[in-house]
Amino acid sequence: MSAAHRPCTGKRLAGLTLGALGVVYGDIGTSPLYALKECFDPKHGVPVNPSGVLGILSLIIWSLILIVTVKYLVFVLRADNKGEGGILALLSLAFPVKKAGRLGKLGTAMIALGVAGSCLLYGDGIITPAISVLGAVEGLKVATHNLEKFIVPISVVIIVALFSAQRAGTARVGRIFGPVTLVWFIAIGLLGIRGILLRPEILGAVNPIHGIGFLATHGWIGLVVLGSVVLAVTGGEALYADMGHFGPRPIRVAWYSVVMPALLLNYLGQGALLLDQPGLATADSFNPFYQLCPRWALYPMVVLATAAAIIASQALISGAFSMTMHAIQLGYMPRLVIEHTSERERGQIYMPQVNWLLMLACIGLILGFQSSDRLAGAYGIAVTLTMITTTLLFYFASQRVFGWSRLQASLIAGAILILELPFAFANLLKITHGGWFPLLVAGGMFVLMSTWKRGRQIVWERVRASAVPVLKFVEDMKRRDPLRVSGTAVYMAGNSDGTPIALLHNLKHNKVLHRRIVFLTVVIEEDSHVSPTERLEVEELDAGFWRVRACYGFMEEPDVMAILDLCADKGLEFKPMETTFFLSRETVIPGNNRKGMATWRDRVFAVMARNATSATAFFRLPANRVVELGMQVEI
Repeated sequence: MSAAHRPCTGKRLAGLTLGALGVVYGDIGTSPLYALKECFDPKHGVPVNPSGVLGILSLIIWSLILIVTVKYLVFVLRADNKGEGGILALLSLAFPVKKAGRLGKLGTAMIALGVAGSCLLYGDGIITPAISVLGAVEGLKVATHNLEKFIVPISVVIIVALFSAQRAGTARVGRIFGPVTLVWFIAIGLLGIRGILLRPEILGAVNPIHGIGFLATHGWIGLVVLGSVVLAVTGGEALYADMGHFGPRPIRVAWYSVVMPALLLNYLGQGALLLDQPGLATADSFNPFYQLCPRWALYPMVVLATAAAIIASQALISGAFSMTMHAIQLGYMPRLVIEHTSERERGQIYMPQVNWLLMLACIGLILGFQSSDRLAGAYGIAVTLTMITTTLLFYFASQRVFGWSRLQASLIAGAILILELPFAFANLLKITHGGWFPLLVAGGMFVLMSTWKRGRQIVWERVRASAVPVLKFVEDMKRRDPLRVSGTAVYMAGNSDGTPIALLHNLKHNKVLHRRIVFLTVVIEEDSHVSPTERLEVEELDAGFWRVRACYGFMEEPDVMAILDLCADKGLEFKPMETTFFLSRETVIPGNNRKGMATWRDRVFAVMARNATSATAFFRLPANRVVELGMQVEI
């Protein structure tokens, strides 16, 4: 059982709860910076009167209750994959890879949907740092118009500094994430109380009748405003995605004790301010969050909001690193450079290619959209479509994991979909106002991931067609008795039943074999983690040949040197200076004469294959002990 999932009480619970505040709730915690402001944007035409204010606030309050509290905390957090969460973990629960083929078109379609849902998170991960930082720095405009021209440059500098600091890791900075976020929630809660005291009748917004009445009386405007209301629940997916770091109980405690009360108080306070001063909504510097602040607290609140935005951004960036690593393990992405930033925490990683691409995209968004108001048009589509994907996958996973009947699963998932579909439709109206961006990012990522998955399958089929069964090869070597040299050769084998191509090439060209030969196969299972007792299988074949099969979960990183150390307990010891690793490197050549992918996808796959990180670096092999033998594969 992982550390985060051991039963926790007292100080341990408090520590994990504080950590969850910083990592899990950073995104949703900064939504008051822009959510209500966007709802009352003049272009929506929402009247700033008691009916409009109470109606929109009621929609926000009940969205938080029904989507975050009921959907995620009550139901979805129960669907854990050996303690891990996230859309890929849920996909593995709903449609295990080994069984998906038996489900025909349904299984294939739902797996594609799950992959698409993970792709949407990349778009969300790009927009969140940009809109959070812009929304925080825009408080300067409320303080004085003289600083308005510096908002974009300051935001760009903060983004550059944030991404440049990723290489150092989050271990040290992470210790202050929780406390700073706690101060943030206390501060926004107090601001909310300050606003509520202006017009206590705002508490009536808790009555859902106001929200239902608003939608019923405002028709099309009400539907359009739902696209802005959903901004209040952005970050809800992080509750499930980060479950493996803290466990469900600290996440629930943090929500009920700190996050939910602070958010509700702040939104109610902003609404009370609008009831008290409705003319604020038409001002150029309209920002009900900062206008709640007393003048003396404005600049400190800008600093605190910026810190909270950075923390929210950090969580999304780290999530993008983790999701990319998981996609690599599951075979949807080529190998990329993964650097560990902590000797103690394996989950703290840094991926330079992903980091710099995210930074350039964020800067492009800030320079292109210039304000959080415009960016809000791009925000929400990825969130709502991801939520719907989670609901659909939960429908299937609940039947497998909980043993629910189809009727029971349909009632719960159907009720959630009835709530989420209007949000999704409302956000689709934003496509021409920036909503195309996350869809473009998700579409591009889906093409890359599906192309890589299919391309690797085709390469595998080509290689397997020419492979020799390992037992047959061993018998053949016993008869031929080739020249053997001292030492151990480890051949990385994608298939434990086939002879590695690198071995066949080595024997063909060098005419010798090592005295001891080990076929090493690393298998990524559909579970998030593999028990240490199931990690390793060691089999002695004959004539100095051994077969080793190491299993890892998709949340784990394979380490070949650690595997070899474990082999000693099973009678297979290695001397590092007498061990040579042989790898096969395939050069992919796009072809037109074989069945497979379209020609343009063949070329995309070939480019991705050429730029993938070498197996030597990915499996952390000693470079001076590695021999690579190449082969060409036409697809």
